[in-house]
Amino acid sequence: MTAKPSHPSVDFDVERIRADFPLLSRTVHGKPLVYFDNANTSQKPRQVIEAVDEHYRVHNANVARAVHQLGEEATAAYENARDKLAAFINADSRNNLILTSGTTHSMNLVAYSYALPRLQPGDAIVTTVMEHHANIVPWQLVAARTGATVKAAPIDQNGELILEKFFELLTPEVKLACVAHVSNVLGTVNPVREIARECRKRGIPLVVDGSQALPHRPVDVQAIGCDFYALTGHKMLAPTGTGALWARREHLEAMPPFFGGGEMIREVRFDGTSFADAPHKFEAGTPNIAGFAGVGAAIDYYRSIGFEAIRAWEYELLSYATERLREVPGVRIFGEAKEKEPVISFLVDGAQAMDMATLLDLEGVAVRSGHHCAHPLMQFYGVPATLRASLAFYNTREEVDAFIAALLKVRKLLM
Repeated sequence: MTAKPSHPSVDFDVERIRADFPLLSRTVHGKPLVYFDNANTSQKPRQVIEAVDEHYRVHNANVARAVHQLGEEATAAYENARDKLAAFINADSRNNLILTSGTTHSMNLVAYSYALPRLQPGDAIVTTVMEHHANIVPWQLVAARTGATVKAAPIDQNGELILEKFFELLTPEVKLACVAHVSNVLGTVNPVREIARECRKRGIPLVVDGSQALPHRPVDVQAIGCDFYALTGHKMLAPTGTGALWARREHLEAMPPFFGGGEMIREVRFDGTSFADAPHKFEAGTPNIAGFAGVGAAIDYYRSIGFEAIRAWEYELLSYATERLREVPGVRIFGEAKEKEPVISFLVDGAQAMDMATLLDLEGVAVRSGHHCAHPLMQFYGVPATLRASLAFYNTREEVDAFIAALLKVRKLLM
């Protein structure tokens, strides 16, 4: 999102929407809650909570294991979530969408099932300095086992990927490229279509971490042109322990299973086992069935509002919050890309991030402090940690004002 003037105000009935989120009405330390930790996990509307509750109250059974009514209902809810997710990201087929516990699971699936069998000494994987650890550590683990290396493309001080440097790293020994659609620390939106196009020219598969994109913008994996796209449910209104990996069919057919167990097989014999077709060969064991019932409800909720309205309101909130934050003496904002989502990482001179976050909590304001699972990015900026205020469409301008007032108060206590 590009920061824009905050007036005229967007016509968005945020109070009606907030009424759907029970937790937003609570108090913390006697103060009204201001929840600005949405990049960590989003709050859940009652429609999602009720879908999970209804599953356990009415439909609870295991999937794909029984012909009785409850089993059929549970299976229908689980597979319905796959259908909705596939449509949500414009997947070419529901069968190319593997349901996982989240992006970390999805990235490790690609690392061990796709990359590990293919990597050899001298090969390389390319990622970027701004990545979450989930888009760094799995590649390091498989590289260490195969003699491959992991290379990181640099960013500039605004938090934007230096594309020409990224493309220069795409040399013949590179067997995989990996990039975040949106940075969890900076909010930077990376040009994933352009990156995918350049990777295709060189025959290099591209993995996109979509964790921070899906909560804020429509995603079309076919238009992006990547090879793998990972997403996390709990950042997009859904329950924890849910997510998915979309992959091109030719990759899924060639990849061996990552986990072994029940429901991912055709036949098990001691002289050899045959596996089910994708996606089921990658979905061993009992999944988070109730959680995926919530995923389906979350997608319905997004569609009921529409991303055009969501993005317009979040543009306004990001602009307003950035303007207000600049009023705080000694503030340093990290990441001011031309296009970014509503995430603001910052520090205040003379104050430690954890100290400020602790005192802000006493004022009812929830922000994240720390390295945000992005050590290399902290190293790039030369800081051990930042504060991060991450907004969602159910936040308000009044909450921004309360956040700034609390921040000014806390700053005085620490100076």
